[in-house]
Amino acid sequence: MMNITEPSFDESEIALLRECLHSKWVTQGPLTERFEKLIAKRHQVKHALACTSCTAALHLATLALKLRPGDEVIVPQFTWVTSAHSAEYVGAKPVFVDIDLSTFNLDPEALRAAITPRTKAVVAVHLFGLAAPMDEINAITKSRGIAVIEDAACAIGTTYKGKTVGGLGDIGCFSFHPRKVVTTGEGGAVTTNRDDIAAMVRSQRNHGASGAPSPDIEAHGPWTMARFENLGFNLRLSDIQAAVGVAQMAKLDRLLEERRRLGRRYSELLSGMISIVKPLGGDVEGHTFQSYVIRLAEGGRERRNDIMAHLAREGIQTRPGTHAVPRLGYYKDKYGVRGEEFPNAVRAEDTSITLPIFPGMSESDQNRVVAVVSRLCS
Repeated sequence: MMNITEPSFDESEIALLRECLHSKWVTQGPLTERFEKLIAKRHQVKHALACTSCTAALHLATLALKLRPGDEVIVPQFTWVTSAHSAEYVGAKPVFVDIDLSTFNLDPEALRAAITPRTKAVVAVHLFGLAAPMDEINAITKSRGIAVIEDAACAIGTTYKGKTVGGLGDIGCFSFHPRKVVTTGEGGAVTTNRDDIAAMVRSQRNHGASGAPSPDIEAHGPWTMARFENLGFNLRLSDIQAAVGVAQMAKLDRLLEERRRLGRRYSELLSGMISIVKPLGGDVEGHTFQSYVIRLAEGGRERRNDIMAHLAREGIQTRPGTHAVPRLGYYKDKYGVRGEEFPNAVRAEDTSITLPIFPGMSESDQNRVVAVVSRLCS
C-alpha cells in the first residue's frame, strides 16, 4: 500500500534522541528551548511555546485571549474539528462560516456577514498548507477589536505574500502530528509577538505556574517553589519529542522544497483533466502542500467514495480532505446547523480526495497515482 504520507527520519533524529537520553533530562528542558527558538526564527515571531498538540495550542490560545461564555468565535466550516473545539473548551460559541472552494479556506465576505457585537475572535485556518486570506481577514477584524487565531496546524513554513504565517494574527497554533511536514510524533506550538499572550500560555501549559514569589516575601533557596495564580494544565512538550523536532527543523527547507516540487508536478500531470479541480486558488506560491487535495468537478459523495475504494484496491491510500464540522454529531445536535447553510463546505467534504504526497515519493509512484485517478475520473 502506498501511504498517504510518510514522516522523513534519518540518523539525525536518532543522534539527538541519544543526546537527550544521555543527558538524563527528558521532560521539558534545553532541547525544547532549542526547538522553540528554531520555530520562532523560522516564523519571524518573538515567542514560540511548545506544547503537546495543536489541539492544546488552540485551547491555550482561547485561554490566553480570556474568551468566556457568551463570546462568539468565527470558525470556517471545512476544517479539522478542534478548530471549533477550542471555543467550546472555554464556553464560547463557535459561529460557522462557509469557505471559498478555490482555496478550501475561510471566505472573507462570509466572515464579515457573521460578525455580531459578541464576536471576540476568528480562527483563520491555513488548510492543507495554503495560507488563509490574511490581508482581508485582518482588515475586517482589526477595526472591530476582534482577535485573530491562526490555525497553522498544516502550515509550518507556509508563507503569505512572502511573510511566514504564525505571526500575521494575534496567535499562531502549529501541529507536529505525523501527517505534518515536521513531526515530533505528537506535539504543537503557540506563536505570538505579544508578551501578554506568551506569559499566559507559558503559565497555562505548566499547571498555571507563574514564577517564584518575590524574595521580599521570603528569601529564595532550595525551598522556593513556583506561584500558581492561574488554573492551568500540563500541556508541556517533552525533550524526547523536542529532540526529534530539532532534527526535523534542520531539514525543513529540503522537506518543503520536495513537497512543493511534488505539488507542482501533480498540478501539471492533472492539468488536462476537466473532471478534477486542483488546489490552485490563493497564494499558491506560499503553499507547502502538507496535503494535495483534489475535488471532483461533478458527482457527489457516493461517486467520490467509489473512486477512493478503487484507489485502495490499487494499493493507493487516500482520505477525504477533512470535515464539514457542523455536520458532526456534537455540533449538529447542539446547534442544528443545516447543510444548505454552508454549501461550499458540504461540497468540499463530499467531493474531496487527498492524494499521497511525501518527501521521498518517486516520480513513478506519482505517475501511477495520476494514471489511476485519470482512468477513474475520465
